[in-house]
Amino acid sequence: MTAPPGPVEKRSLSISGHRTSVSLEAPFWEALVALSAARGISVQRLVGEIDAARGEANLSSAIRVALLDAARRGALPLDAGERPETERTAPGP
Repeated sequence: MTAPPGPVEKRSLSISGHRTSVSLEAPFWEALVALSAARGISVQRLVGEIDAARGEANLSSAIRVALLDAARRGALPLDAGERPETERTAPGP
């Protein structure tokens, strides 16, 4: 069972030369940091890439969707000891 997402955290980032604030729940911030580390780029660069591709979508929503897409593709590393539900071992008889 996963923990509730908790309150929204607002953080400031510099993207494409301008400052902006992004509001996400803590698990999304953690996933964003993990994905940027896995890709070997900064969080600001990753958010910049998401920003450039988002079209008219809200930036916070675009980040959540990008993280979901990365998780579905297996590109988002999970916390130590966690595996997707489909890979967990079913209890024995």
